[in-house]
Amino acid sequence: MKIRSIAIALVLFAGSCFAADVDGKWAGTLSTPMGDVPVAFTFKADGAALSGTTSGPDGSEVKIANGKTDGNKISFSVTFDFGGMPLQLDYKGVVANGEIKFTIDVAGMTMDFSVKKAA
Repeated sequence: MKIRSIAIALVLFAGSCFAADVDGKWAGTLSTPMGDVPVAFTFKADGAALSGTTSGPDGSEVKIANGKTDGNKISFSVTFDFGGMPLQLDYKGVVANGEIKFTIDVAGMTMDFSVKKAA
């Protein structure tokens, strides 16, 4: 029984060792019907918790909410003030080789884009 417990602990530990390096600044472009929009994020992972910021439409810094990491997957939400109304964007991303491939859910519509780690 002890060997099984040790084996499970090692597997769980090894999984956390392979967590993606998401800490730092990331930048890219989101293509929209109204043209390309630059996007930038700053992330900090602490275990399974993800915190950070992005830029709002007016250039202001907006904190992410509900940030989570799971291996090479991340997820979080951002709420922007869109003409006096809150607009929530839900992000899911996969981190690999200095790039995050995102899918955003905006009121049931999805968009894909990617960002690269800033030097």
